[in-house]
This record gives sequence, structure tokens and C-alpha cells, in this order.
Amino acid sequence: MLDLDHARRHMVDSQIARRGVRDSRVLDAMRTVPREIFVDVGFEEFAYEDAPLPIAQGQTISQPYIVARMTEAAEIDASDRVLEVGTGSGYAAAVLSLLAKEVYSIERHARLAEMAGRRLAAGGYRNVEISVGDGTKGWPEAAPFDAILVTAGGPAIPAALKQQLAMGGRLIIPVGTELASQRLIRLTRVGEAEFEQEDLGGVMFVPLIGEHGWQLESRETEIAAGNRSLPRMITAAAIPLPDFDEPRFAEIFERFGDHRVVLLGEASHGTSEFYQARAAISRRLIEKHGFTIVAVEADWPDAATIDRHVRLRPAAGEEKTPFQRFPTWMWRNTDMQAFFRWLGSRNEKIARLDDRAGFYGLDLYNMSGSIGAVLRYLDETDPAAAAVARERYGCLTPWQSEPSTYGRAVLTEQYRKCEEAVVAQCRDLLTRQLDYAAQDPDSFLDAAQNARLIAAAERYYRVMYYGGAESWNLRDRHMFETLANILEAKGPDAKAIVWAHNSHIGDARWTEMGEVRDEINIGQLCRERFGQDAALIGFGTHSGTVACASHWDGPMEVKRVQPSQPGSYENLCHEAEPRRFFLALDQDGELQRSLAEPRFERFIGVIYRPETEFSSHYAEASLSRQFDAYVWFDETHAVTPVPTAKETARVPDTYPFGL
Repeated sequence: MLDLDHARRHMVDSQIARRGVRDSRVLDAMRTVPREIFVDVGFEEFAYEDAPLPIAQGQTISQPYIVARMTEAAEIDASDRVLEVGTGSGYAAAVLSLLAKEVYSIERHARLAEMAGRRLAAGGYRNVEISVGDGTKGWPEAAPFDAILVTAGGPAIPAALKQQLAMGGRLIIPVGTELASQRLIRLTRVGEAEFEQEDLGGVMFVPLIGEHGWQLESRETEIAAGNRSLPRMITAAAIPLPDFDEPRFAEIFERFGDHRVVLLGEASHGTSEFYQARAAISRRLIEKHGFTIVAVEADWPDAATIDRHVRLRPAAGEEKTPFQRFPTWMWRNTDMQAFFRWLGSRNEKIARLDDRAGFYGLDLYNMSGSIGAVLRYLDETDPAAAAVARERYGCLTPWQSEPSTYGRAVLTEQYRKCEEAVVAQCRDLLTRQLDYAAQDPDSFLDAAQNARLIAAAERYYRVMYYGGAESWNLRDRHMFETLANILEAKGPDAKAIVWAHNSHIGDARWTEMGEVRDEINIGQLCRERFGQDAALIGFGTHSGTVACASHWDGPMEVKRVQPSQPGSYENLCHEAEPRRFFLALDQDGELQRSLAEPRFERFIGVIYRPETEFSSHYAEASLSRQFDAYVWFDETHAVTPVPTAKETARVPDTYPFGL
């Protein structure tokens, strides 16, 4: 059972107050209003994540931090009369109602206005009046207002709203000529026709539609015209892709052979073409350009088992079969099996261990596997240290099999001390690096990384229970630091290929993740660390099938991928030719500038919900700034899973090499 009261307090403390909102009245109001009653059914568990959430009519409920930031900027007094333009779910109006004497809210969608009215009434917010109409015209009958807050972005500040401000009144509004990129402006009326203007920073809002905002028909016409011309530009720049087994396929990607890090994305975790393409590209980079690291969005201990197989290293004691945890199909599939076989066959011909191409996991989910790996290593090299480690890790034992429950456990002080013990264990292991490294550098790298993973995973599962950018950022920073540790361990000439989802490898600064939710990712961190030596390559598809689940830890299903949304990047590529192509995005020109305009992009993870696809799987991004190149397959197919040991109980599990 979720503790929503605690989640609400945590949201205010960690997502709002810590980011600079200081007004105690605003913070108290945010701690009081139950956001869960203002979100759509089924989204209650996400109510206190620091992110916008979908509501009806294609609109969103603003992220809590933005609500708090705009409200604080409005400097609302208990005697003030406030106008809100864009009622939406009613959440912001509820917050305002606790701060002002009267709140007037305008919503252009009658259905949203009606739903918000019901929610506000049920919550007991009696000083809010809602009207259906054009918010860009304001509410002249109720003017003047001491504060006006506009929750949608317009191309300019509507004159009607300026005139409805009382003397000294404050208008807070996002303004910008791009649909998904605005500046938050505070306008203060200081005279009959005099206003002071302040820029409060960059934001991203839905468009302000109305007579003095965006004209819906003309804007749609403008988008449609751009969408008709862009596919022709894409077609002209696209390089057709042959079959994966043809040498010409991989040759196209040799332009990235001199990079230090090449990051290969995917638009879903269950699409065969993405795996086959990454395998073909990786084979060429390994064979022709000296790459020896394949680092993937997988757990370190599982990947380490594969690495010992493909690099012909001795097994680490009694190893468990890798990739038995959900989502098993992500790395236990026939495409990965073929790649592992190729790696093993190729490495058999390489005499020096350091010259063999290795397979490494970047992720931090498998806490129990990492604890076991550290303890096995210490048992062999330092039994006394192993005894201390067992005592320190003892406090984590109840959650090793299902660490996502750890977030609940840390609500009591008894478990908060785990962090100190885990970090101390990691520190102790790392301080002995010189002694251990002299015995076996590969084993030390494995054990040291597992110790780092445990420390990171402890923090991750502690914060993920309440969601928000903190847990995402901790995970991606851990994955990046793991990559950096592998590169450092392999020497200054080491080169790495990264396989991860587009949401991890596309530069977060040019997506809704970074602009709205303050999230970072591996792609951004690689660009910041390696500059032009990092290549970020995204992948996309229009339709087909995908291996996925309907909910976390659910069974794998093969679902039909919905055709891409009109106006999205995927739909532009679908309208272009050919059906499979490579598109360079790092060349300055008209195409790059056109593809820099924020548009919707599809993200399918291990969970896919076609019935709510637009709200669940689309987010705004700038494609040519997010990636250096884009790989397109118009129709794709689900991966073929390799059964787990549980599913083949009577047959020995010989993954990754057995069929």
C-alpha cells in the first residue's frame, strides 16, 4: 500500500524546496493538496513523481515543481484575487485556493472544466470558480486580478491579460515561438501602461490556444506543411540499408570507427532488428577498429558470467545461469545468443586476454548477484575481509530477492544505516586495489564494480519508491561511471560500444526528460566527458511487433506496435523513403535545423501499453540535437526469447551457447 501522505511530503522536500522554492505558504499548500485525486485513474501511483502526467483532451497536469515555482513567482497574498488560464485537472487551482481569497480559472475544453469542477468540489475547495472559454481573453467581468497564472505557452503575452492586471499585479506566463520551448516571464504592472518584465528561465508547456495565442487551425496547417516537406528532405539525405549480413550494412558505420565511445540505441527493448543491427555494427567496430568493450543496459553480474564465457576466462565458482530476472527476453533471445557465439568464436583466435572483446553490464538492478560476487571474491583472496563484508551486507538481506521493496523498508531509521555500511565496504575494497590487482586485474575489476553497484543500488532502491528525477539520475550516473571505470581499467586506448535504450543514449538535454524533469542520461554524460569522441546513434520504427509485458514482472507478450502518431519523428521517417535507412544528423544544414524542432518521439520500454500509447510512450525531443545519427526500420519484429531454466525445468540450461 503506497503511503501517499509521506510521498507528498517527500515530493515537497526533495523536488521543490531543495530546488529553490522558499515561500513557506506555497510549500505548505503543496504538502496539503492531494495530487492523487487530480490525476487520471491508474496514474495515482505516479502522482508524486516530478513529472507532468497525461489527462483528457491531450493535455497534461503540470509537474509539481513548475506549479510551485509559478505560484511562488506570483507572490500571492491571502486577500488576492487570482486568475488561472488553463484549469486542466484542477490541481494548480486547488493549490492557489489555499493561498488566495478568490480563484477564477478558465479552461477551453468543456470536458476538462467539468472534471476539474467535480474534483475541486470533492476536495472541498470552495473559493474556485471555473469557466469554459478562450483564456487568452481573460475574464473581464471578474477583473482586475492581483495575479494571473497562465499554464500554457503562447507566442506573445496577450494584451487582454495585461489590461486585466490590478496595479502592482503579477502575470506569470510561458512565452516562445516554438511549441515546446518557452521562457517563463513575470510581468508586473507598475503604471497604467507601464510593465516591468523578468525572465525566469526556460520551460516547456502545451500551446496556449486562442484568439491572442496560437491559432489552432493555422498552427496545424503550418505543422502539416512542414511535415509534407520534411519527408522529402529525409529521403534525399537517407542512405539505404541492405540486409544485416551484407558487408555494406556495417561499412556505413565505419565513419564512427575513430571514436572512443559509440552508443547504439533502440526504440524498444524487444525488437529483433535493433539487436541485429547493433550486433552487425559491433562486429565491424571490433574487427576493423579495435573496440574491445561491449557495455550494455544489463546487470553487471549476469553480463560478467557471459564475459567469462566469451573471453574464455575461468568460471567464478558455481555460477548461476544469467538473465533469469524480468525482463528475461531483453538479453535471453536468439539475436543475443548469435552475437555471444560470434564473440566467443572470435576471441578463441586471440592469444592475449586483454585483446579479446568483452561483454559488460552497466545497470544496477541485481543487488543480490553483486553481493554474492563480492563475497566469493573476498572468500578466495581475503577471508577476514569476507567476514566483515558479510556482517555489513547483512542488513540488506531481506530485500536481495526483490530489492524494489527496499524503499518501503528505509522509512524507519533502522535501515538508513545500511548506506554507511555498504559505502564503507566499497571503500575498503577499492583501497586494496593495488594488492588485489597484482593477483588478477580482471577479477578485481569484477569485484570492485560489484561493490560500487551495491552502494549505488542501495541508494537507488531507497529513492525509487517515491520516483522522480533522483532515482533516474542515480541509475544513469551509475551506468556512466561503470562505463568510465571499464575504460580506465582497460587503458587509454580502450574503445567501447554501448547498447542501451534511446532514452539512455540520446542526449537528455534535448528531450522532455532534461528540459522538464531535470534528468540526465549516459548520452549527455558521454558528450560532456568525451566530446566529439562520443557518437550517439538512435533507432526507430513505425509499426510491426514487439516483445514486451503489460506490467512490471508480467509475462512476455508479442504485441502489435501501433502505427506512429502523425507529426511525430517516426511518422516523418515513415513518409520518407526507403523503408530502411541511415540518416546522419551531425551535418549542419537545413535538414538538421528542421529536425531540431521539438516533436513527439516514441519510447517503448519493457512495458508497452498500446491502448494508452500517446500518453504512455510519447515525449517531446529534438532529434538532431539528441543524436548524431538515426537508424530507421519502417517495419520491425519481436525478438525470439530463449526459455529460462524455470521454463525448461527438465532440460539443462546451457545459455548462451545451447539451443
